[in-house]
Amino acid sequence: MSTYSYQSLYNFALSVFEKMGCPTEDAETATKTLLSADLRGVDSHGVARLSGYVRLWEKGRINATPNIKVTYETPSTAVVDGDAGLGLVVAPYAMKVAMEKAKVAGTGWVAVRNSNHYGIAGYHAMQALKEDMIGMSMTNASPLVAPTFSKERLLGTNPIAVAIPADKEPPYVGDFATTTAANGKLEILQRKGEDAPNGWIQNKEGEPTNNAYGVKEGGALRPLGGDRTNGSHKGYILGSMVDIFSAVLSGANYGPWAPPFVSFMDPAKDPVGEGLGHFFGAMRVDAFRPADEFKAHMDKWIQRFRNSEPVNSSTPVQIPGDQERYFEAERINNGIPLLTPVVNDLKAVGEKFGVELKG
Repeated sequence: MSTYSYQSLYNFALSVFEKMGCPTEDAETATKTLLSADLRGVDSHGVARLSGYVRLWEKGRINATPNIKVTYETPSTAVVDGDAGLGLVVAPYAMKVAMEKAKVAGTGWVAVRNSNHYGIAGYHAMQALKEDMIGMSMTNASPLVAPTFSKERLLGTNPIAVAIPADKEPPYVGDFATTTAANGKLEILQRKGEDAPNGWIQNKEGEPTNNAYGVKEGGALRPLGGDRTNGSHKGYILGSMVDIFSAVLSGANYGPWAPPFVSFMDPAKDPVGEGLGHFFGAMRVDAFRPADEFKAHMDKWIQRFRNSEPVNSSTPVQIPGDQERYFEAERINNGIPLLTPVVNDLKAVGEKFGVELKG
């Protein structure tokens, strides 16, 4: 385990994106979006994924200089074509469109097609907070998830994020995969040489397994809940809703046709749409009630839940976003820890582009 400052990793990732051919402004957006995951403690979606973006670019699946544009719109809705650009760049563009719509119409909804992996869902939803808006973000993803009762991998981890502003309290930020665990969590276990917990994975026969390589060996991730008895049908419903909102609505590839981010899978030979899909929402709080009034009540909501009596006094009750905020405060000052396999992977990327990873 090694620790790197945020600025060091920022400079490294920025240089890599520029070497890929991204304009400086896009490279800066991509770097900030990517590293937001590391700062918030979501190590599975941060700089550890940089080599994955490079791999897709080398295969011609990422356009470093996309012409991102709105292809259809109404006063409160839009469809954005990402032109196969980095999702780390396409998503912020689309979220901005949603917020601009909300400023005029009260709410804004944007569906995106022809994009790629967009980092952590929470980062995009949080962009709405500074405008006293509620933000929503979701995306479909590599088809690694078997629906309840199925052997086949038909869905992605398909995350959902909602960010809600408060007044004196920090914002509510719910950000979760619709699977028991994201694939990136498996990658972390693989780097550590550890088994997967119960309920995360099934083997190629559909039976539960603790083998962290189970998905690579033909198995699948399981929906949130793990199995039918523990509510996996609800995780399946959530994941399928994200797939439909993000891809069927936008014209992106959906279900098993979603282009994979992982290296052990190839894109489907019979695509039903264009690229990966996302969906964003922005709701102006004052379209429902005065913003100050709402935020005061959000403070009260947050305080009541956080101060509820815990089962164990050493583990206080948190609200969504607390843990990530603690990580961010710690890591911006003391650096971001990286596992040795991640460091080696980044150094290999650096050698490819002539960029040095500095401590």
